Amino acid sequence: MSEPQRDAQEFWDEFYDGDDRIWSGWVNVHLALIAAGLAPGRALDLGCGEGADAIWLAEKGWQVLAVDVSANALDRARAAARQREVLPHIHFERHDLSDSFPAGRFDLVSAQFLHSPARLERDTVLRRAAEAVAAGGLLLIVDHGAAPPWAGEQAHAHHFAAAEEVLAGLRLDHARWERLRVGTAERDAVGPDGQTATLTDNVILLRRTPNGDVQAAS
Repeated sequence: MSEPQRDAQEFWDEFYDGDDRIWSGWVNVHLALIAAGLAPGRALDLGCGEGADAIWLAEKGWQVLAVDVSANALDRARAAARQREVLPHIHFERHDLSDSFPAGRFDLVSAQFLHSPARLERDTVLRRAAEAVAAGGLLLIVDHGAAPPWAGEQAHAHHFAAAEEVLAGLRLDHARWERLRVGTAERDAVGPDGQTATLTDNVILLRRTPNGDVQAAS
């Protein structure tokens, strides 16, 4: 399932090449449920793809830094933000997160399905994501908990880390973080051929304590 040596930008630029939309254009459901009740502030969207999450946040009043490794994805996201008239509220940056990470601290750092068949130093990236959370801010990580039924044999053979494994990989000083939610959640989804299924996701939601503006423990 993985191609750890393949260049990430090359892979994802090829993935987002062409004119057809890849994703639905709808905000990720767990982000919407969690962020709907939050006061807007500064948000970091890691792996923004075609920009649906960043656009939704901007429409809710957030100032968003949206990051992706693919220049093609960022072009699509900018065009969508311009069409929805929120482009002034979103700043786009290209980063291969295994090598570079956006500067600043944020009230919300969101990593939605940050998986890659190309090179991705995922544990390191998620630790940097935690470091980017401002005091009192939230870190939201949503992962696939299992392969969808329409996925191939290799996907079903892949080990999907449990939420507790993802949390352990962050290596946080738990005295400086409040655990709000760590577990699984289900959502309805539609497959590439129109088939429907209930999928299982991991949801990790943590709040940095107001006096916890310290980097993750090593």
